[in-house]
Amino acid sequence: MEDEFVTPPPMDTSHIRRKWLDVPYADKSDAQKLDIYLPNKGDGPFPVIATIHGGAWMVGDKWDDFNRPFLEGLKRGYAVACINYRLSDEAHFPSQIHDCKTAIRYLRTNASAYQLDGVIGAWGASAGGHLAALLGTADRVRELDDPSMRNSRTRFSAKVQAVVVWYGPAANFLTMDAELAESGLGPSDHSKRNSPESKLLGRRITDVPALVKFASPMTYIKRRVPPFLLQHGLKDDTVPVQQAIRFAEQMKEIAGKEKVTLEILKDAMHGDPLFETPRNIRRVLDFFDIHLKRG
Repeated sequence: MEDEFVTPPPMDTSHIRRKWLDVPYADKSDAQKLDIYLPNKGDGPFPVIATIHGGAWMVGDKWDDFNRPFLEGLKRGYAVACINYRLSDEAHFPSQIHDCKTAIRYLRTNASAYQLDGVIGAWGASAGGHLAALLGTADRVRELDDPSMRNSRTRFSAKVQAVVVWYGPAANFLTMDAELAESGLGPSDHSKRNSPESKLLGRRITDVPALVKFASPMTYIKRRVPPFLLQHGLKDDTVPVQQAIRFAEQMKEIAGKEKVTLEILKDAMHGDPLFETPRNIRRVLDFFDIHLKRG
């Protein structure tokens, strides 16, 4: 995911009047913070879109401009919560999903303070798509929780009601190189010792297949999962489109075809602006409207 390593400028959020920035949702790391934005109009309580940034689990931040498309949810009457999580140079997996699940619980525990209604969808891109998919499939997996963290031990769940994954590695890290080679794309370098996936796990992925399975959202697909919208570029030379295809096939087999929608953007590459067009943003928000809005 090396195309994500260039540090983008910060988002301009000056037009958003109601917001809480750098809110700590846990107490183990300075990275464990989130930003909460509310629509400029309305009294709420608002349904929430929790967003998870990309950056190969190595770089990125909730405030950088890659997150700008997520804020479009404000125009549809959603609160938007942008989550930071520990990056791989600070902590290895499963710390990242520990953080995301704790952030979801924090939002529910403190819903009244921020005018939230407790209905939450997850939307992530690339590495953030991997974590959003885990929120959808592994909400009850104890091994992916850290009960020692503040706000992780609460009566509120980490369950999300809908998931949107943009070009995330949701199936199997170990098959990505072969999939890229099959499509004539690449470079096929995910199995190297210094790859983002190996750095995430703290070991070269080819040496730890059981840990790779542990980190895969596909591992935890069950009959009762929230609805997923997967969008992936056919020309993605970083995360192969087969990751989305295989995940969707497994979802259909276990949970039913009504639980997953796969949309392949035939001209799109990884992180392509085609994902951010007004038409595609409307498509994503229409999906959230169906599954998050009551009445």
